[in-house]
Amino acid sequence: MDRRDRLIARARQGYRLAYGAEPTRFFAAPGRVNLIGEHVDYNDGYVLPCAIDRETIVALGPADREAKVPRFEAVALDMGDMASARDAFDLIGPILPGENAWQNHVRGVVQALARYGHRIRPARIAIAGDVPIGAGLSSSAAFGVAVALAVSEYSGLGLAPDRLAKVAQIAENDFVGCACGIMDQMASAASVAGHALLLDCRSLETMPIPIHAGLAITVIDTGIRRNLTESAFNQRRAECEAAAAHFGLKALRDCDSTRLLLAEPDLDPVLFRRARHVVTEMDRIEPVGVALARGDTGVLAALMGEAHRSLSEDFEVSLPPIDRLAELVADALGDAGGVRLTGAGFGGCLVAVSRHDAVSVIDDAIGRYNRDADLPARAEQFRPVDGAAPVVLA
Repeated sequence: MDRRDRLIARARQGYRLAYGAEPTRFFAAPGRVNLIGEHVDYNDGYVLPCAIDRETIVALGPADREAKVPRFEAVALDMGDMASARDAFDLIGPILPGENAWQNHVRGVVQALARYGHRIRPARIAIAGDVPIGAGLSSSAAFGVAVALAVSEYSGLGLAPDRLAKVAQIAENDFVGCACGIMDQMASAASVAGHALLLDCRSLETMPIPIHAGLAITVIDTGIRRNLTESAFNQRRAECEAAAAHFGLKALRDCDSTRLLLAEPDLDPVLFRRARHVVTEMDRIEPVGVALARGDTGVLAALMGEAHRSLSEDFEVSLPPIDRLAELVADALGDAGGVRLTGAGFGGCLVAVSRHDAVSVIDDAIGRYNRDADLPARAEQFRPVDGAAPVVLA
């Protein structure tokens, strides 16, 4: 039994225990790692993530036929014991936020679909996943997109990936309380196996960018966890919006380095640094995409190093232990690959893109880091996979 089979079996068993019946369908949505373009999505720019082979599985079946009103029931198998990890809400009248974040992903998805004018069929779901929670690999986006896909398909809506992503984003913004952009949800919904996903976060147009077969993607879990709704994430978004407003722009996507440098004397120093990160990060998107396709690890080393320094110094979303680990890995890799913070920051993961034969030096660098670390780091390689889809059982 492989990883996915074990996950499906856990979702199936959780459904049986919760509802005393067999689920009829299964749906999956992957996590993601962002290769370049951090904190650019909510600034309407371009990003370059890829989906990874860790995912959320939703087991679904019909609702309780004896219920007096149409109800939606959910159990989240990774969120506590069977009693505390259950939720139910009526589909008649307003859908209000619940007490826990996971509940609000489900309620927010159903409410967002209704907001678009869709009629939702009552159902029961059980949710299980193996995307590490709080590690910066978008466990929340995988959760939301998987639920959106399950509800959409069961209700006969057949929504396109970009609409599924938008629904999941609305749930995070309006119900969970995280002012995230659209990148994570689009990567989970629309990625193509073997490719990174070049995404225009304004138009939602996408282009698959091939990842050279000689490259390995290694995610380094720093062991440092964070909660985006309780972190400075929302503050960073507000600072970017304030910088854009200074220029009279809709978003920092429409700014460039020349305009930014000319405005430095009149712009608040913090806002200037935030804007400088976004503008320079957008400049790195195209050359990183070309380097991924060509397998040019020297270019990746230089640009990913620049990106990490920008996230640490200008956007201030890294931490000293993460900077130390990134430095050790970068020094070990040399021109054989690059490494940088991935995800929103304030903890989470680093991502390294390197030659396959250089992966061992990453492990060696992590070993040196762990000798003095309060929280041990660990590395794992991931494959770029397809986005969300119904699960076809053998």
